Amino acid sequence: MLVVACICLIVGAGCGEEYRTVVDSRGVPVQVPTEIDRVVTISDGLVEGVMIRLGVIDTLVGLGSGCIPQVYEYEYPTVKGVSYIYQSGMNPVTYLYPQLINLPVVAQWATAPNYEMLASLEPDVVIVRAGDCTFWMDKDSMDKAINTIESLGLTLVVTRGPNTFDEPKISILSNEIKLIGSIFGKDDKAIELSNYLENQVKFVQERTKDIPESEKPKVLMFGLSPRAREAGASGNVWGLNSIESYMVESVVNARNAYQESTEYRIMSFEQILALEPDIIILPTSFGYHPPRELYEAPYYQNLQEMDAVKNKRVAALPWSPCNCDKRLEYPIDIMVIAKTAYPESFDDVDLGEWLLDFYMNVYNVDQETAIGIRSAQWMDWTLEDNS
Repeated sequence: MLVVACICLIVGAGCGEEYRTVVDSRGVPVQVPTEIDRVVTISDGLVEGVMIRLGVIDTLVGLGSGCIPQVYEYEYPTVKGVSYIYQSGMNPVTYLYPQLINLPVVAQWATAPNYEMLASLEPDVVIVRAGDCTFWMDKDSMDKAINTIESLGLTLVVTRGPNTFDEPKISILSNEIKLIGSIFGKDDKAIELSNYLENQVKFVQERTKDIPESEKPKVLMFGLSPRAREAGASGNVWGLNSIESYMVESVVNARNAYQESTEYRIMSFEQILALEPDIIILPTSFGYHPPRELYEAPYYQNLQEMDAVKNKRVAALPWSPCNCDKRLEYPIDIMVIAKTAYPESFDDVDLGEWLLDFYMNVYNVDQETAIGIRSAQWMDWTLEDNS
């Protein structure tokens, strides 16, 4: 439970700067100013997305993610000798607030922050999300980084993503959103946002809760990582200890094809074939990966005999650069998995239109802007598939 209180520092006989106390994901009480003008985040989009919804994104003066201030492009070959290109992909927060591109970046993926740069920005609050790619490191290194930030005399609030817990759950994301709302004194807006997201999850759960075990398809979360291929493997898979598996098994009520108690694993082509999945879902994995890459790229031709490939039961999740943990768009992942696993149960959901409604509700934007976000996440394939 978040504990929020206001106190006042006494300066002489009068009242000086006011503070509120929030309890962060470490269980540490942190005093943050009631008036926050300068914020530095070390996050890959979750914190920034909530700040956009709360109307406080203009307080951001520094980033801790190299993936936010980028516009992406990918090109894939085909066995027919023709390449196809995906352009202008970006994090939704970058599309909505392009000023992020010009902000100083105090930390990069899996490296310690630039503490001198961080201090020079003179933030009122530093918000760190443990579990995102910048802070996706061993606990000792993460604790060292957190202790160093605090030793600079900076006000630090730490929030933890689902994949930092032994049992990742959707409720952890809601707690993060509410914590960020408390930092800025906008608890009601944060609760409204988290409730909306949770309702999208409940919508899927209600439709799939009675599906018997014998009818559950095997769903493989398969990251077509070029780094894995360079090492002679096929890609990455997500096991039972991941938020991805939680979405498949506890929300969509399907079966994770990879039943090992691990978060993720790099696997060979032979191991992937042995899993025999009914459905393949392609998350961001060191790049965006559309179904046609699995269907047509020459380096995946040895997977063509898989039932999921032959039956064209493959779908891509939204482009999510630095995909180490889930962000505000997590219900999109759930809906894509659900429609692919149980198309008849969700036949009335037009995914392209559902996405626009989702973006408008989450980010409080108009339809034209929602169309732009859909394109930035490379989800326009939904306009061609209304099944």
